[in-house]
Amino acid sequence: MATETTRAAPEERLVNLVVALMATEQGLTKQAILSSVAGYREQGEAGASKDALEKMFERDKENLRSLGIPVETIGDYADPDDLREARYRIPTAEYELPADIDFTPAELAVLNLAGGVWSESSMSADARSGLRKIRALGIEVDAPIIGYSPRINLREASFAPLQRAIEQGRVVEFDYLKAGEDAATRRRIEPYALVEYEARWHVYGFDLGAQDVRTFLLSRIASDVTVTKTAFDLARREDAGDRALAGLAEVAARQRALLEVAPGTEAALRLSRRAEPAGQGIEVPYVDVHIFADELASYGPEVRVVEPPELRAQVVARLERALAAHVEGESAS
Repeated sequence: MATETTRAAPEERLVNLVVALMATEQGLTKQAILSSVAGYREQGEAGASKDALEKMFERDKENLRSLGIPVETIGDYADPDDLREARYRIPTAEYELPADIDFTPAELAVLNLAGGVWSESSMSADARSGLRKIRALGIEVDAPIIGYSPRINLREASFAPLQRAIEQGRVVEFDYLKAGEDAATRRRIEPYALVEYEARWHVYGFDLGAQDVRTFLLSRIASDVTVTKTAFDLARREDAGDRALAGLAEVAARQRALLEVAPGTEAALRLSRRAEPAGQGIEVPYVDVHIFADELASYGPEVRVVEPPELRAQVVARLERALAAHVEGESAS
């Protein structure tokens, strides 16, 4: 039986699915995918029904297509319209970059930097095991597959259990440290969607204690996430991601910081992507004053907060604490 530590995270399952579907020209049957690809295999070994696994695969297939990955369905060779024994593949020719695309030196530098995160050795053991199982089925793998799993992991620890709870329609519990408070409080929510906003992950759902929808920043979850046995109606997840992003954008639109940023610095590069020009510098929308203050303080002298006063005070306080810690460290040595 698969354990929590061996269960593949949803995004890893998608990566392993891409690897498998690109590994053969003739395609894989649904049965081969569910029994061989990491993520589905563990769920099956843990007792998930065939119907649940097939629904998971259908969702994953549509998610890949929505990301622009061409998942192709091939019917029976004798009767192409008969999809009972359909095979699935990702045509590598359609997944490659067109030959006439050119990159500027700056773009190539960024791509080289990103490429440093990936390598042929980065393919997970589960992905390699899946390819071995595919070969054991007598299906020829056309070419070596470059590993698609990054060597670094920037996900919050709470991401995987929350995603699993969303897929299964289960209520979760966790301790949450609200901005400006000293102690975390226990939250019990129906999680509907995980969304990324301003390069940070949030979970959107119905707070059973507050009896209202809420959005929680994953970095503020102060405990393990407990996935309970209490179920909720999966229909409530419909359009939840769009609603969450719209709510975050509405909050950000009401909160704008006027900043002076030194040109050519890391701060200028990162902040300009979500900024608008202003007479005295740039205006940047933000959601959480404490989280944004953490970011601005990390840039040091590259940024000066003009307004609002609350944000400026938060940044100054962080810089003063950093200075005090540095002075204390030097005096101790």
